[in-house]
This record gives sequence, C-alpha cells and structure tokens, in this order.
Amino acid sequence: MHEEFILHSKYAPTGDQPEAIKQLVEGVMNGERAQTLLGVTGSGKTFTVANVIREVNRPTLILSHNKTLAAQLYSEMKAFFPENAVEYFVSYYDYYQPEAYIPSSDTYIEKDLSINQEIEKLRLSAISALLSGRRDVIVVSSVSCLYGIGNPQDFSQNAILVDKNIPMVRDEFLLQLVASQYTRSDIDLRRGTFRVKGDTVDIFLAYADYCIRISFWGNDIDEIYTFDPADGRKLDDFDYINIYPASIFNTTKERVEGAISQIKHDLGQQVLEFISEGRDLEAKRIEERVKYDLEMIQELGYCSGVENYSRYFDGREPGSRPYCLLDYFPKDMMLVVDESHVTVPQIGAMAGGDAARKNNLVYYGFRLPAARDNRPMTFREWEHAVYLSDEQADEVSDRTTIFVSATPADYELEKSGGVIVEQVIRPTGLLDPEIDVRPSKNQVDDLLEEINQRIEVNERVLVTTLTKRMAEELDAYLRKYGIRCAYIHSDVDTIERVQIMEDLRKGVYDVLVGVNLLREGLDLPQVSLVAILDADSSGFLRDRRSLTQTAGRAARHVHGKVIMYADTITPAMQQTIDETARRRGIQMAYNEAHGITPHAVGGATADANPLAGLSKAAGEEQKQFEVKKIYEAVRTPIVEAMSEKELKKTIEQTRKQMLQAAKELNFIEAAALRDELMSLTDSLNKRTNAR
Repeated sequence: MHEEFILHSKYAPTGDQPEAIKQLVEGVMNGERAQTLLGVTGSGKTFTVANVIREVNRPTLILSHNKTLAAQLYSEMKAFFPENAVEYFVSYYDYYQPEAYIPSSDTYIEKDLSINQEIEKLRLSAISALLSGRRDVIVVSSVSCLYGIGNPQDFSQNAILVDKNIPMVRDEFLLQLVASQYTRSDIDLRRGTFRVKGDTVDIFLAYADYCIRISFWGNDIDEIYTFDPADGRKLDDFDYINIYPASIFNTTKERVEGAISQIKHDLGQQVLEFISEGRDLEAKRIEERVKYDLEMIQELGYCSGVENYSRYFDGREPGSRPYCLLDYFPKDMMLVVDESHVTVPQIGAMAGGDAARKNNLVYYGFRLPAARDNRPMTFREWEHAVYLSDEQADEVSDRTTIFVSATPADYELEKSGGVIVEQVIRPTGLLDPEIDVRPSKNQVDDLLEEINQRIEVNERVLVTTLTKRMAEELDAYLRKYGIRCAYIHSDVDTIERVQIMEDLRKGVYDVLVGVNLLREGLDLPQVSLVAILDADSSGFLRDRRSLTQTAGRAARHVHGKVIMYADTITPAMQQTIDETARRRGIQMAYNEAHGITPHAVGGATADANPLAGLSKAAGEEQKQFEVKKIYEAVRTPIVEAMSEKELKKTIEQTRKQMLQAAKELNFIEAAALRDELMSLTDSLNKRTNAR
C-alpha cells in the first residue's frame, strides 16, 4: 500500500504548466478555500491537476458533469497513477423509473430500475478505499455522488477485520458476513456471496474481482489469501485483511429496531393529520403502504423503496441532509470541479426536481414526510460540505476546491476571490485560432468556398447554426455540391452521433454541421476551420462563453481558424475576439522565445473509446478486463438518453449489423452484436412495461 501519489508519465510539465502547478500547490498549502485553473483547450489541464495531486498528497475527488467524461478522466488518472487507488463513482442504474404520482390523471407510477453490477462494484471499491485509511485515493465521479448513500459510520462498523493473530469463531464470522449483507451460496460463488466447506470459507468480495479464502484451525486462523474465482489460482497471502460490506446502504440491528419504532410513531401522526383534514383516502393509503413496508423490513431486512426510510436508519434529524460520498472523505480532502461552468449549475439543479416529485407522493399519502429527506444535497449544503459557504468565511478550512474550465463562470471567479491561475500555453505550441468576422450576406456561398479550400488539403470543418432545421437544410445544400457532410443535433441518436464524429476524424465526412457543437466534448485535431453562422444573434448559443468554447474546437490544428458571420460585432463577439487575441499573443511570444514550432496534436484518427489509454498504461490482463467492464458500464447513459423512437431505430440497426456479420462469417462480432441486441431489446421492454 502506498501513502504517497506516484505519478507515471513520459512527459514533464512544460509551457506555463510548471507555474500553474506551483501556484495551485501554494494556494492549497496556504489554505485557500477555492482557486480557478483557467486553461485553454489543449493546454494539458488534466496533467496539471495530476501534478498538483502528487504535490499536495491529499485524497482527491474529481467531479465531472456526466458519466462519459468522468470515464475519460478516470482512464487518464488511472494511467498517471497506476500504483495508487484511482476509483470511479457514478450512478449505477442502467434503467431508472422513479416513483411518482400525477394528480391531474390520478396516475401512480411505481419505481422500476435495473442496477449495473459492474458500476455497483466500482462504487463499493471507492468507498472501501476511502475507509481503509489510505491517503493515496482519487475518486472520479459524476454529480451523482451528491445523492444520499448510507451512513459512513455504519458502513465502517460493519467492516470485518480478519487477523491471524486474533482468535475468531468460524460460526460467528459467518454471522458477521450475513450482517454485512453477504449471502451464502455454496454452489454458485458470485460477487457478494460466500461459501463454506468445512473449516474453509471463500468470500467473493462485492467490490473486487477476486475472492478471499480463510482457513480455520479451531478458533485460530491458519491461512488468509486471495484467489482468482475463474481458475482458483492463488494471488497473494495476507496476515490480516478487512472485509467491507456488500452494500453501500448498511446499518446495524440496533438502528433497524429504533427505526421501526420511529416509523410507527410517525405513521400514527400522519394518519391522524389526514383524518383531521377529512382526507380518509390518503389516511388509509399511507397506513396500508407503510405497514406492509414494515412487515417486509422485519421479515427480509428490506422493502421496495426502503431508501425513503433512510433518515430513520441513518439516525438523522428531520430536514437534515443525507450522507453522501463527501462524508467518506477525510476533512483535508481536495475537490477538483472539472468543466466547472457546466458542473456547478448541475449541482444547483438536482434537488429541485426531486423535491417536486416527493411533495406529491407525501401530500397524497404514498409516502411519509421522511421520504423528502432521501434526496440529493442542495446547493447550499454542498457549499457547506466543501467549505465554500460565505457563512464559514471566518472558519479554518481543511478542504480546498480547484475549479477547472476554459471559460469559468462568475460563481467560480467570485469564490476564488481573485485567485485565478491561467494556463494558456499548449505543450504542442499550437496557437489559439485566428478569428475573422465576415458579413452574413452570402455567408453560405462564402462558407462553401472555404470548405473546398480545406478539402483540398485534407482538413475538416465544423459549422454551427442556430436551429436544427437550418443545420439540416445546410447539410442538404452542401451535399448538392458534392461535399461529404453530416449534421448532428438533439434528434440524432446518441450512438449515431458518436459514430458520425468518428467518421469525421477518419475522413468519411469533411464537414460536420450542428447546433451546439461545443457540448459534444469534441476532441478533433483534424478540424482546421470553425464557422459560426449568425454570430451576432442573442441568446445562450451566442454568448461569450459559448462563442469561446466553440472557437476552441479549432485550437487543436496548426492552421486553426474561426469565421464569424455577422453584420454587427456584439459585446460577446468582441470579448471573445479580444480574449483570443490576448492568448494568441502570449502563445506566439512564448514559442518565439523558446524556439518552438507548433505541431499537430494527433494523427489521422483519434480513438473514440474514452478508456482506451487505461489498458495501455496498465498492461495487465486484470486491468484490461476492468477497462472492458467499465466501458460497458459507461455505455448505459447513452441508452438512457434515447427516446423510444431512437431506441427502436438502434435495435433495427444492430439487428442488420448482426445479420451482415454472420453473412460474412464473422461470428465473434455477430455474437457481440447479438448480446447488444438482447440488451437493447430488454431496455425497450422495460420501458413498455413501465407504462
């Protein structure tokens, strides 16, 4: 076990990375509550953060605004720190239909869900690493880490220490395993189960891909070692080992008994309140539902929707915030908020929608008022948890936050109190793109000429429009002139969108037209021109932050250029032009002073798999297996985001691909597509059954 972060990289910090690292580290060590790393696209912000983590040597939470980008960050950090505990913590639902009641149509919708076992394992692995006492822990997470999970004290209390030097009665050990939510299964040993053969107990850990074998000799422990569940191959010997619970939601027998008593008391009060208001239907409904849940809890230890009683099991006061992943970190943790201009607003938006749904369930007698306390953190609670609240201004802060963005919002700048660390030099020497403003009259014809110039030298073009209809019409117009073109917007299947971008990298298309291309997380070194149509329009898509982000898509090419088509120069345009020119001047001066010639970021294609680097960095069979599993896991939000129409279309496309692969005698690919087809069909059936 390492106590320090060990960074592996064949590159050393360059450009203004060393100064950015120095300033951020000094800020953390001096107790700054928050800092902002303002880094341009392609400047190596992730590498800078990795170096800061190594220098400050604190457990770190990296917060991202979606699962896919979190997976990409996870793979990069795993490559940087292969000897340390780099963990991945995101929502573990493949499919989730929350419980809800719609009063206007008197429709009650039961909760329906499907849990991804691999992501559940990774979540448990993250929590186990944090509670193990290790300091070299990095957890990469989506904002789902701010949703309620179990009490960390109960989770830690249910951990089992197995030590060769401490006598242990085998049968008592088995009872401890059951209390930690492991299930006995002597025939089929799978994750979260154990089997017993005489004096030998095998446990398949819920948070790992290996098993533990414990051999007893009377009340003494004779041997402790891990083994591969696939072939029984012995891995490592231990003198002692901690076995952590098989579920994040863990509690003690005493808490369960106390919870049941309190639930009964609150039920009685709620029934009396409904009756006093003349709402006998609601009174009868809540009484029947809660009594049934209590019977299930007493008999089985759980019930459907048991999370709605989490306040009782956690021992929390009414109205108090739920425990979340932040509570598992030590007090001196470091928080890194990636793409903070997007992530921070997400944090603020989570609690509102949840509260509206819960209020209906409580008001109409489907849930006790305690259900409201099973929720994500509010923005105010999040600020308190990470020491960003103004009310804590005079307190000594152990926690520190680094906001990372190319276009930080006012919130981050305000909380950083002027502590802004700028990183505008790219290791490749690439400059911010030139920006050219041209009149909107004949903008399409002018654009066509520019596109043809790029096609001649095998370069790609991105074009942003204001509406979906305009994107489609421009795509059709360009195709008439023989331009290999495609468009993407919200109506295009998410999987198809990923494929279109990959085809652009490979040269199948020369032009990609879209409405809001900056949100696609595009990393396209082949793009040399970004054209922004109607740049002088007002609104979100043409504000300073959006224009800067969009222009940054051309910053990965030696000949990067941006053309804004507009009849007037708006304040947002002028701010973008001025800031880009300022950065470009700094970059040119640095290149000249150091004799750097700008060179391209990558080759003809880029790997669309956000986890591709992990197996290369790890080089071990087990970690390659882990990459495959995680990639399958992060695929789930793509399916979740599809409409039913998109899902049906994807099913049909997958079926055709499967038949084609079989026709070409490519049976391995056909089998993989068959499994994909079954998974997609299952997702569609669940949605149909939920209605």
